[in-house]
Amino acid sequence: MNRRDTHPGVYARLSDLIRLKHKAQGFSFLPRQPVHSLLTGRHASRLRGRGLDFEEIRGYLPGDDIRSIDWKVTARTRKPHTRVYSEERERPVLLVVDQRLSMFFGTRVNMKSVTAAETAALAAWRVISSGDRVGAVIFNDEEIRHIRPHRSARTVMEILNRIIEFNHALTVDSRISPSPGALDRALEKTAHLARTDTLICIISDFSGITEDTCRHIKLMGRHNDIILGMIHDPTATDAVNAGTIVISDGMRQASLDSSDEDKRTLVREVFNERLHLLTEELTRYGVPVLPIHTATGAAEQIRDALGAR
Repeated sequence: MNRRDTHPGVYARLSDLIRLKHKAQGFSFLPRQPVHSLLTGRHASRLRGRGLDFEEIRGYLPGDDIRSIDWKVTARTRKPHTRVYSEERERPVLLVVDQRLSMFFGTRVNMKSVTAAETAALAAWRVISSGDRVGAVIFNDEEIRHIRPHRSARTVMEILNRIIEFNHALTVDSRISPSPGALDRALEKTAHLARTDTLICIISDFSGITEDTCRHIKLMGRHNDIILGMIHDPTATDAVNAGTIVISDGMRQASLDSSDEDKRTLVREVFNERLHLLTEELTRYGVPVLPIHTATGAAEQIRDALGAR
């Protein structure tokens, strides 16, 4: 047995990610699905949904949508004709999964890196069960791996194995230094891989976020749907006394005594600044922000946000 597998909550376990297949239900990426962000005052955004494929032009029938009438053909034939469309049968989904050093932190139940892995697994299983294709961009401070979208359990397993590989490389005494540009580099890679009308799910704590990060997301959002899964530890919002904790801004890490009220306030301020940059810059463009914390299972939180209303 891999020694990492004996530390659930600290490291993700492949067997757990596989078992999440049975919990990947009760939520959907369907067209016009409402997405509620708990951290933005229940701000409601809507996903663009699938595109439409043109099938044929035929004679108008009672009950047809008048907006689908092809006026050029109607004028030429002097009989009303309508354009018939069908919903695209599948849609590519790209999961962008953060496994940087900043994610190797948690005070309750899971490390952020583990919750991110579970969130990605739930999304991947749900996507293929809906008949769509799923791929991934998995990154840490030094490396980016990508898996092209396919509609198969084999692809999901490849994604999960790569996530486990990156997750198990995390350690407090790692020789890897936090890289401030890692998130932006991963988003640039994603932009090259995503074709028009891809659903891009970015699963990260967004530490080290800058205006350039928001610019990358907005540019991708012009022709794609984007969901941000903001992974956070409850101390970011509660900032309760959890003893000595390690915090990161994406570039540096430092120990912090959370029994000090002033320092707990600092933790809240750092988190709120990151959240403000995300919400102020992106929700106006219709990019929903889904908060996912480490204190309870990701499945329940995702169902609350993306489940049927």
